[in-house]
Amino acid sequence: MLKTSVSNREIWRIATPIMLGNLAQTIITFTDTAFLGHLGTIELSASMMAGLYYFVFTTLAMGFAIGIQIFIARRFGEGNSQKIGQVFQHGALFVFGLGILLFLLLYFCSDSLMRLIISSENIYGAGMEYLRFRRFGILFVVFNYLFRSFYVGISDTKVITYSTIIMAIVNVFFDWCLIFGHSGLPQMGIGGAALASLMAEVTAFCFFWIYTYLKIPHEKFGMFRWHELQPGLLGDMLKVAFPSMIQRLFSFGAWFAFFILIEKMGEMAIGVSSVVRSTYMILIIPGFAFSATANTLTSRTIGEGKSDEVMPMLWKVIRNSLICASILVLVTAIMPRLVLEIYSNDLALTEAAVPSVYVICIATIVSAIAMAFFEAVSGTGNTAAAMILEFGVLVLYLGYIYFMTKKSTIEGVWTAELLYNVMIGIISYIYLKKANWLKKKI
Repeated sequence: MLKTSVSNREIWRIATPIMLGNLAQTIITFTDTAFLGHLGTIELSASMMAGLYYFVFTTLAMGFAIGIQIFIARRFGEGNSQKIGQVFQHGALFVFGLGILLFLLLYFCSDSLMRLIISSENIYGAGMEYLRFRRFGILFVVFNYLFRSFYVGISDTKVITYSTIIMAIVNVFFDWCLIFGHSGLPQMGIGGAALASLMAEVTAFCFFWIYTYLKIPHEKFGMFRWHELQPGLLGDMLKVAFPSMIQRLFSFGAWFAFFILIEKMGEMAIGVSSVVRSTYMILIIPGFAFSATANTLTSRTIGEGKSDEVMPMLWKVIRNSLICASILVLVTAIMPRLVLEIYSNDLALTEAAVPSVYVICIATIVSAIAMAFFEAVSGTGNTAAAMILEFGVLVLYLGYIYFMTKKSTIEGVWTAELLYNVMIGIISYIYLKKANWLKKKI
């Protein structure tokens, strides 16, 4: 059996800061849910629905950043670091325009779209209050994703840890102040949660620019100097990034549709799913981190001319991912009620959520394997294949959710996550074993 030159230490060196970086949006969700859950089920449900709605818009920037990450990792693996600044500049110009477009959509279209999506008038009203502040964050988040792709691409991910710590501190402090009116600040309720999240995103944006300017060798990477615009380069980048953008939009759009269908089951059902979702987002942090590691190491390994090491490297990444995920799952499965009480003091709600927590514990273990294989498909540079694979799975996923919301309990609906991970893992593995991805050039 072939071995890989990538060590466990290298995998953890890349994955650990990404894991902490993935906490950025999760911490915002976690703190919003934990604080708002003590205000009431309406505020809890509205923040989740509005937050997911906002997040769907950010997925286009996330997908583009994944494409940039693949490009940067490939150039880094080839030892062609001077080209990285050129790629980054073209990416920055693109996300600037994308951020403005997405903000305009959020600003002018949210009222009508949210009315179409949400049945409860109470949840709709609170959700719009949340979006009134949060929508401005899109102008900064698009750049935050771009910087993350840069640092993951060059395998120097410690800065993501720093940005996460800063975001967490800002968000938690201003959540506490603005939701409840402490430290002389106004009591804003759900609007305060959104404003705190916006402030955290702006702070991360400023930090990334300052850190990159002060710490990254400008000459080595060709950063902070103007490169001649090359439409051909941008076109090549979009060939890789565009399928990833559409794939992420499909993926998180389906995730949003999951909660739209649950909302139709009633306010208790969506309240239960709010706390289950927050728990799930914590559990899958290792899986997301190691899958991002699989993505960048796949691209880098191919760039180094070691394509035959990709599969052994992936199995090594998966073993580490399973170890890390299993610890979180074990703790959650042993004391689910204690975990749920972080988010809400409503005993009826937390008790109703316990069966769903057991479902997501199983789904988390499967996802630790599935996500690594799936991100490796993108890491080969064939993002179009990744898009097509996931689109097929999502059609079945949404059909299953629709059926279960009509015929089953809330924990039955959550088994859709297990189904999704099993299908995407099997299909991605078959692709990596059988498809002719070695000849893909980017």
